Amino acid sequence: MATTQQPRARGGAPRPGAPARVPFPVVDEVARHCAQDAEPNTVHIEIHLPGRVDEARLRSAFAEALARHPRALMRERPRTPFARRYEWELTGSPDTDPVSFPPSAPGALDRARARALDEAPPLTASPPLRLAVVEEPGTEGCVLLFTVHHTALDGPACMRLAATAAEVYGAHRVPPPPAPARPASEPLVGESPAAALARPARIAAGSPGPAPVPGNAMLLVELPVPRRESGAPYTVNDQLMVATALTVAEWNRERGAPGADRRPLRITMPVDDRTRGPEMPIGNGTRLVEVGFAASELAPGADLPALLRTTAERTRALKARPRPPLGRSASLLTAPLLPVAARAALTRGLRVLAGPWTSTTLLSNIGRVPYPLDFGEAGRATAVWFSAPARMPRGLTFTTASTGGRLHLALRWSRTLLGDEDGVRLRELFTRHLASTSSETV
Repeated sequence: MATTQQPRARGGAPRPGAPARVPFPVVDEVARHCAQDAEPNTVHIEIHLPGRVDEARLRSAFAEALARHPRALMRERPRTPFARRYEWELTGSPDTDPVSFPPSAPGALDRARARALDEAPPLTASPPLRLAVVEEPGTEGCVLLFTVHHTALDGPACMRLAATAAEVYGAHRVPPPPAPARPASEPLVGESPAAALARPARIAAGSPGPAPVPGNAMLLVELPVPRRESGAPYTVNDQLMVATALTVAEWNRERGAPGADRRPLRITMPVDDRTRGPEMPIGNGTRLVEVGFAASELAPGADLPALLRTTAERTRALKARPRPPLGRSASLLTAPLLPVAARAALTRGLRVLAGPWTSTTLLSNIGRVPYPLDFGEAGRATAVWFSAPARMPRGLTFTTASTGGRLHLALRWSRTLLGDEDGVRLRELFTRHLASTSSETV
């Protein structure tokens, strides 16, 4: 985490009341460079509760959660044309009320979801997130729908805020869960079949319509968690990884994509080593690794048990290998040697040039939600969905979490690449391939 700087008045003394300043970390800066209105960089999170929350009590609980995690109370600091860094200002209190209670009306949840994909919270107001508490007539319960600007925060950090709000609202303390365990470092098993210099397969275009509008669309699915035999050498995350790869490979074959039978797939996988307790660092805290698959491994009739074991070896080694969040090249790009405006232009240009080598898709598996999310009389969360941005050139992301023994999958795609019927077909493929990894069928 970057060092906090206190603005100083003439003579070196801190200016009274001036917000503390934090230079943008690498992930934040790259995201800020590549921001575009056509595809807002948002993370969407839904927490479904069986009961209704009290408005005043929830507002108070979320305000307390922000106070306990002051790193979330930030806004982008204005800069001069020749500034060498973006900086966050830590405001100490919200600039605007992040909590809203839209009127209960038919279709309110669909409208809240659409806004989460289409409108990012502004970076110029603290905090860079919003929480809509959605209710619909004729239904029980409510949905806490978060929209997070991914330049500032990631999904796990927002979930830590939600967990703290639940602890305050429910007037109980929950022991902090243990830090995620990482295996001891080990060498990669063989060369990746999708090395960095190999151009990976792209998601084949579907049928977005004659005049697709920019932005993202999304489909949410509830599935059973795939079973594993006791002592299996692979995890549920590996099963999800294999299902994602097989889904994309079959989709591309169905669409007759050029090179579908020979180009490797690369799937980006976020890895999060942060503790999940109250001291969890808030911000963008994951690092990205890429899991490679040779086209032959994903051909019809492939040896599924062998693919699961091989995938487990790759993901285990990638998780154990130390790596900067976006790789060493991103660290070089964000070094403050040039004004930030020049680095932004350079980064955007390189992103376009590197498009053909960008990974095929992204799988972000939050895993079992590590918090009870108990909101007292409103009950515990019955479902939690996340969705990650699906900007081109990837254009499709898979995000999963599990609650109460059920897997909650969000398919999110760029509307310039895929249409609603394409999302339904991808859901069907993923459901079938995930079921094929279950211990009853492998």
